[in-house]
Amino acid sequence: MIKIAFFDVDGTLLKLGSKVPSFQTVQTLQQLQAKGILLCMATGRGYLSVPHFEGVDFDLWLTFNGSYVRSKDAVISKNPLDADDKRRILHNLKQMHRAAAISNEHFIVTNGTDPDLEQYFSFGNEKLVISEHFDKLCEEDIYQIMCSCSPSEYERILLGTHATQITAWWDKAVDIIPLSCGKGNAVRAVLAHYGFSKAEAIAFGDGRNDIEMLEAVGTGVAMGNALDEVKARATDCCRSVDEEGIYHYCLEKHLI
Repeated sequence: MIKIAFFDVDGTLLKLGSKVPSFQTVQTLQQLQAKGILLCMATGRGYLSVPHFEGVDFDLWLTFNGSYVRSKDAVISKNPLDADDKRRILHNLKQMHRAAAISNEHFIVTNGTDPDLEQYFSFGNEKLVISEHFDKLCEEDIYQIMCSCSPSEYERILLGTHATQITAWWDKAVDIIPLSCGKGNAVRAVLAHYGFSKAEAIAFGDGRNDIEMLEAVGTGVAMGNALDEVKARATDCCRSVDEEGIYHYCLEKHLI
């Protein structure tokens, strides 16, 4: 019996660039919740940037690709970037002449901009905020660094770090998070918190950063619009987000 459902946002609950889920998606979420299934939004977005859907009140939010997880009442887990790694990455990006965005549960700011980073933020309907206090804010706990880059630059970005990883769902920008985080580890922390088994959890996703989440639950469902490598690692597949994949899957599997 499913007790909790994890949902990626962009490309899963929302069409890329969209701010509002479809009517059928909202109805599906409402019906799952009415059956007592907990709803967890699992996203690479920061806590301040999670979307709020009219008519749906999520129970949990897994943000920053798992670096910061909370329920309505409490923080379940939080894991900021290692301080030395954070400074090293920002130094590396400066040497590469790349803008960096930093974020925690209180702010999301950048020290500059470029077209790919702007587009990356626009996917989530966000705007870059360049802060003159960037260096000071860097001294606080940071859960995620974002920058534009190509896969060939990953190694250079992480040069000199020991506890940090790159996760990405787009080939022109990345999220940089603690090595001990990621959606999969965060899902396992949530299941342990509630005492749920892997078999009692289902997850829906479409990007590379969703693979470990799909593998951390008993039923990992790749969207029809997911990359082939995501589908290959999922236990099941559904129609695309444009074809109301979540609704049809839940209906066919008698979850609603």
